[in-house]
Amino acid sequence: MRALLRRLALTGASALLALPPAAASAASAADAASTAGCSASSAVVKKLPNGTTWQMCWRNSPTAGLILTDISYRPTYESKPIKVLSSARLAQINVPYDDGSVDYNDLTEEQLGDYALPLNAKDCPGGTLKSFLVTGDAERPHPVKGLCVTTQARGFAYHGDSSDTGEEHARTDSAQGQDLVLYTVTFAGWYHYITQWNFSDDGTITAKEGATGNLSPYDFDASDSTGWPIGNGKTGKAVSHQHNVFWRLDFASDGSSGSKVEQYDTKPDGISRQGIPRLKTTRKTVAKEFAGDSANDRWWRIVSTSGKNEDGHPRSWEIVQQHTDKYYGHGYTRHDMYFTQYKSCEKFASDNAINGSGSCQDTVDRFVNGQRLTHPVVWVNVGFHHIARDEDQTPMPVHWQGFQIVPRDVTSMSPLTPGRLHNPAHNGQPPQ
Repeated sequence: MRALLRRLALTGASALLALPPAAASAASAADAASTAGCSASSAVVKKLPNGTTWQMCWRNSPTAGLILTDISYRPTYESKPIKVLSSARLAQINVPYDDGSVDYNDLTEEQLGDYALPLNAKDCPGGTLKSFLVTGDAERPHPVKGLCVTTQARGFAYHGDSSDTGEEHARTDSAQGQDLVLYTVTFAGWYHYITQWNFSDDGTITAKEGATGNLSPYDFDASDSTGWPIGNGKTGKAVSHQHNVFWRLDFASDGSSGSKVEQYDTKPDGISRQGIPRLKTTRKTVAKEFAGDSANDRWWRIVSTSGKNEDGHPRSWEIVQQHTDKYYGHGYTRHDMYFTQYKSCEKFASDNAINGSGSCQDTVDRFVNGQRLTHPVVWVNVGFHHIARDEDQTPMPVHWQGFQIVPRDVTSMSPLTPGRLHNPAHNGQPPQ
């Protein structure tokens, strides 16, 4: 009902506002397509100012929204691109209300990707808008300029004194970092969702889901324990609710799906002779399907079985969890991470069986059944408990939730190391 009421106000608006994208030059489009391995309209290839190149293909799914495939990363000092992910996308946005009145699955129930909103130039500063087809409530598919591809500054990339590394004529080195950024905006009810991916020049990938829009006018009937007073007085209390966002990551480290999963834990290990607490870090190989929970000093990495850096260390990608409000109301939202063996029918964290995947289980927790991991798929769950505040009106400021994929030993040194320092003399233990 919330989607229908909201959409009635927007019927036809997307079709009227959306226009086909301006054609890029044939030469540049062909080059991008050839490099990324997909059609020209679906390819993104960007060399950032510090020399790093990211390349990938994109498409819009009527259900999952923005899907990125064949993601590769080429640092300045590498001779060819390094494959990172076969695919990366949303797998669910679950929104249960605190008063138990409703429980939405915004991807699968709302067909979120089919309700992409058109963007304009001010929504995509310095970037390019790309079109794709959506249907929504219209009678037939129509184009929407809904994908922004742009670059954004991310602050300091580094700042250091080369005398610390033994350089004879030392100097202070510093640089500002840049990200390649892709995002779409969709709507479900009164919420607008920003699905965003940042690809940094240091190799870091940041997945972000932003929620904005407006508070639902039909949900101001909460009690003191399930809502917050919004507006004049205390009579109208907006119902609090949860946003459980899932992402699905299919790694292809160095072009192979046969990666390993490792878990690391750091714990106290007694006291040294100097009276200083010691810490001990242990590694555990995750050989079978597994549901994991974040903890202090715990992290996971996806390890390549087919590629090493110039130091001889296996390339890997570390999953860095951000803050999360864990929701215990569903079995599948009780864990922060799931590592499952690849199955083509396991597409969504919930509502999976009723969305064209009837041969598989319905929720991601049930995907975990002890299979050996030879082609691991990673599911990341990040929760946000939204207790509304007066400042949420109006429009609501964006609240973000997400995680990062950070390179660990992908290159032998930082991909942003200045050229004069990128050599064996400055790799390894510095002179004492």
